Amino acid sequence: MSAPHTDVEQVELANTAFYEAMERGDFETVSSLWLTPADLGVDESYHDPADTGVISCVHPGWPVLTGRGEVLRSYALIMANTEYIQFFLTDVHVSVTGDTALVTCTENILSGGPAPEEGGELGPLVGQLVVATNVFRRTEDGWKLWSHHASPVLTESDGDEGEDTSA
Repeated sequence: MSAPHTDVEQVELANTAFYEAMERGDFETVSSLWLTPADLGVDESYHDPADTGVISCVHPGWPVLTGRGEVLRSYALIMANTEYIQFFLTDVHVSVTGDTALVTCTENILSGGPAPEEGGELGPLVGQLVVATNVFRRTEDGWKLWSHHASPVLTESDGDEGEDTSA
């Protein structure tokens, strides 16, 4: 087992690699950062690798996705429909216990969709504030994602500002 500070650094690197791969639209790298049945010691010849290992993911506003198939399809869909995305991570906190690590952070997201007209420039950029929890598991190939859960942060302008709710 490695030293605690080394584990924290390795988890931070794995977490950063995940967000950087998303920014690049690098589906192969995103896929490689998620647990596989082999990482969990599951014999893929007897189980469907798309459903084994029960990795999970919750994108803001989405239902819970479970299994490699559903989770990786969601990232393929997001990447196919997002022309530009950049994550500015703040409030990052890493906790490691044994072979499990928990990362909480705030994703300050700047994204833009495809151009409204063919050949046009990037669609309008939109900012979003999301809190995320990423759970990693130690494998022979390093730390890999087990679960990602992201929820939007409601700001004052998202609610009914100015409304008097007192009775």
